[in-house]
Amino acid sequence: MAWMAETAARRADPRALWPDVRSIVMLGTNYGPAANPLKAPARPGTGNISVYARHRDYHDVIKGKLKQLASWLAAAAPRGTDVKVFVDTAPVMEKPLAAAAGLGWQGKHTNLVSRDFGSWLFLGSVFTTLDLDAEPAMADHCGSCRACLDACPTNAFPAPYRLDARRCISYLTIEHAGHIDRAFRGAIGNRVYGCDDCLAVCPWNKFAAASREAKLTARADLDEPALAMLAGLDEPSFRALFSGSPVKRVGHARFLRNVLIAIGNSGDPTLATAALDRLTHPSPLVRAMAVWALHRLLGPAQATHLGGSARARETDSDVAAEWEAA
Repeated sequence: MAWMAETAARRADPRALWPDVRSIVMLGTNYGPAANPLKAPARPGTGNISVYARHRDYHDVIKGKLKQLASWLAAAAPRGTDVKVFVDTAPVMEKPLAAAAGLGWQGKHTNLVSRDFGSWLFLGSVFTTLDLDAEPAMADHCGSCRACLDACPTNAFPAPYRLDARRCISYLTIEHAGHIDRAFRGAIGNRVYGCDDCLAVCPWNKFAAASREAKLTARADLDEPALAMLAGLDEPSFRALFSGSPVKRVGHARFLRNVLIAIGNSGDPTLATAALDRLTHPSPLVRAMAVWALHRLLGPAQATHLGGSARARETDSDVAAEWEAA
C-alpha cells in the first residue's frame, strides 16, 4: 500500500531522509502468538520475554522480505527507478505512515492496530522514486475502549494516544541504559525484556491469527525461561542463548539488571543465591539490583548478614544507596 510523499508535511518529512523519495510502500508482517500471552499462567521463578523477541530477530526477517519486494519493484518499474528499504533502522515514522497507507490506525496505546491482525504487526517500508497511487487512510476504530490504557502496569499513558516512555516497561527494560527507578520495579514483575500488556488486551486481537511465518515461531527455550538460569548466564552464554534474537541487543549487564528485578519480585527466597552471586559483578547496574533483590527476598537484616562483605567493599554510590535504602 502506497503513501504519497505529498502528505509528508503532516509528519516528519521522509524527504529529510531521502530527498528523491516520491512514494513509500508500507508493509506489515503478522507476528501474532499462538495464545494470548496474558492468559497463560506464569510458572513460579520464570521470566517473561516479550512475544516479539521469542524468535529470530525481526529486523533480519522483515528486511529480507522487503529486499525481495524492492528488487521486484525496481525490475518492474521504468529504468532508473531507485528503491531503499527500512525496518526500524532509520528515523522513519513507521506507525503514522502505515496508518496513512491504510494498514490500520494508531490505537490509544500509540501502536498500529489492524482489523485483521490486531496489535501484532511488524512494520517495514520501501522508499522509491516511483510515483504510485495512494491508498486511503484507515479510520480510527478504538471508539470508547480504553482497555490498553487501563492495562498498563506503570500508568504510562497520561491520555489516550499519548505515551510517557519514561514509565513504559518496554522502554525501561530495553532502551533505558541506567538504573530503573524504584517506583517502577515492583510493577515490572517477571518481565525481563519488554512488555505486551497494552497490545495483548486489545479487543481487535480476537480477529488475529497466529503468525504463519516459520521464522517468527516462538522458541521453546525462550518461553518462560527459569530466572535462576538467566541470572547465572555469563557473557558468552548470554550471547549464545540469544544469538539471532533481539534480546542480545540490550547487552549482558542490562539484561541481568532486568532478571534481578524479576528475582526480587518473585517472592521465592531460594532465588536469593542467584542475587548473592551477582553482588560482585563488575557492573554497578547488576550489583545494585542484586542488593535490591536480596532485600526484597530476605529482608534488610538477613541481606546484610549474607552480603556484608560485598557491602563493605562497595565503592559505587548508586549501589551503596541501594544498601542504605532498605
